[in-house]
Amino acid sequence: MSELVAFAGSNSTRSINFQLVKHTASLVTNKEVCLLNMTELVLPVYSDDLEREEGYAPVLTELLDEIRETKGLIVSVNEHNGNVSAFFKNLIDWLSRVDREFLKDTKILLMSSSRGRGGANGSQEIANKLLSRFGGEIVSTFSLPSFNHTFSEKEGITDLELKEAHNTALQSFLSKI
Repeated sequence: MSELVAFAGSNSTRSINFQLVKHTASLVTNKEVCLLNMTELVLPVYSDDLEREEGYAPVLTELLDEIRETKGLIVSVNEHNGNVSAFFKNLIDWLSRVDREFLKDTKILLMSSSRGRGGANGSQEIANKLLSRFGGEIVSTFSLPSFNHTFSEKEGITDLELKEAHNTALQSFLSKI
């Protein structure tokens, strides 16, 4: 069991939100973090018929077990047309069908990033409501706007104010675990 599970709400191989999650996870030194690459998770689009006929994929139940056993989640969501990605919504749909309270008592650091100045705030707000609905406790949030100008693979967050805000959000989250 990992103390923390970290993943992006994107299944893109070029996900900037995965880069942000990976960077954030690398800053956690006193807890074991399981970093999940969601490009490896293949789930069909949720359907009541599919659920009834085929049940739940083993990869889904394995992920659910990982989430149930962790103390906290680090999640960064992307934004598609002002909403969470279809991938993330589908993931939540499947997980919530297996267990309506799959996030009960789970502490969450919820982040978002975009290449634009909005930092995917719209999807972060939607994800906040969505994750809370299933028992998750959002203890801290962070949004990274203008990713191409505020993040470097080598240095992480390059804007000093954003770097401090990120650190504050991360430390606040870790203090609750």
